[in-house]
Amino acid sequence: MHTQHSKTITSHCLILRSPSINPDELRTSLTQSGFVCIETANRGEAMAILAAVGISLLVVECDDAHQESVELIRTVRSKWPKTAIVVLTCAGKLPLAARFINEGALDYLLLPIVPEDVAARVSVALEKHRMIAENNVYRTQLDERVMIQTRKYEDLFLAALQALADALEVKDSYTWGHSTRVSRYAMAIAGEMGLHQSVMEQLDIGSRLHDIGKIGVRETVLNKEGPLTNEEYEHVMEHPVIGWRLLAPLMRDMPHALAVVRSHHERVDGNGTPDRLCGQEIPIEARITAVADSFDAMTSGRPYRAGISIDEAVAELRRCAGTQFCIECVAAFERALDDASFPRPDWNVQRPTRGMQIVA
Repeated sequence: MHTQHSKTITSHCLILRSPSINPDELRTSLTQSGFVCIETANRGEAMAILAAVGISLLVVECDDAHQESVELIRTVRSKWPKTAIVVLTCAGKLPLAARFINEGALDYLLLPIVPEDVAARVSVALEKHRMIAENNVYRTQLDERVMIQTRKYEDLFLAALQALADALEVKDSYTWGHSTRVSRYAMAIAGEMGLHQSVMEQLDIGSRLHDIGKIGVRETVLNKEGPLTNEEYEHVMEHPVIGWRLLAPLMRDMPHALAVVRSHHERVDGNGTPDRLCGQEIPIEARITAVADSFDAMTSGRPYRAGISIDEAVAELRRCAGTQFCIECVAAFERALDDASFPRPDWNVQRPTRGMQIVA
């Protein structure tokens, strides 16, 4: 026992005195256990000592002002977690001592003082405190490792989804670079509208994946060299629900991203698809993506037509604001365009397909 405490010869013990404590007996026992003892009868002074001195052990009695002692223990645990706490009690106050232990004290010492009992219980309390501290450090490090691993899995998951979107752009020549441009436009709109960062992060993901459901659309329809029939158009417009069903099991914790995938073809006048949502019923992230998606669709080439100019596309967005598009989102898009918040479409960047030049 003496050998163990010789390592802590400079450890300080704070004794919060009360009339029932014989300070000489307690001080002698603790000094023999390797502590430098500091004594006070004032709780305020005790707090000052704890703040100024590295206290390894606090001894406090279960007295009639027990609520104040409970608050003291709570404060010490919160502010000075390296300080171990033991309480002094008599046999008749053991239930009160148990409450103190529930609040964070590690053990109790029985009055009257028995030196051998003090040495043994203090040793056990310090060892318990050491083990708790080590366990807390381990748990903190484990939490950090879990967070790092979780981020790695999330990054891998998002990379896999992006690869899925890229695979779609190989399948559909029109959509080459489309998801990246739509995401760029949508983020610029969201920035102008002051959306919360957490929503913008999901908007970025959702706008990149908004057309993922086109994986379920027939390739002959996607790459048809001419306008679509009504049946073909209805087939293409199944892609929001297909994409939502595909991603919903994988992105339960990304409701804003899923809302983009499902609702980016809704119209504010209620005539959109798939749920015929109206006005504010349409999630803001989907309303934003609808503007970004349509602008890119108008300024990009298709197998049967070239893209229109930026001015013409903006004029069309204005014309349809309040019916197809959210007025605020169109206005935010125009502000972002004026502020050069994103690169303008470049008709010099083209992709060959089927012997034709398709404007990106």
